[in-house]
Amino acid sequence: MFGALLSTLEDPQVCERLLSTLDAPSLSARLTAAAQAEGRAPAQVMAARVWHFLDTASDDHFVQLMGIMNQAKDPGLAAVKAILAATLPEGVA
Repeated sequence: MFGALLSTLEDPQVCERLLSTLDAPSLSARLTAAAQAEGRAPAQVMAARVWHFLDTASDDHFVQLMGIMNQAKDPGLAAVKAILAATLPEGVA
């Protein structure tokens, strides 16, 4: 399931649904600010941040992510939320 979610991250509609499902206004604000700073759409920034994390994360980061996913009702959403929280600049919201 997480793989299916990852393959659709650049779709603006998927991005909007994810953000509303996450119910994390501060993450949404941080994503919007990062997208404006980069001159890209929020969906593109979301996908890039998630993919970059997955491509570069250490073993420790993956263990932490698996722990988050194992404890969540919706592991995919929990993973995206954790990744965005870790990779988006703070202090913008």
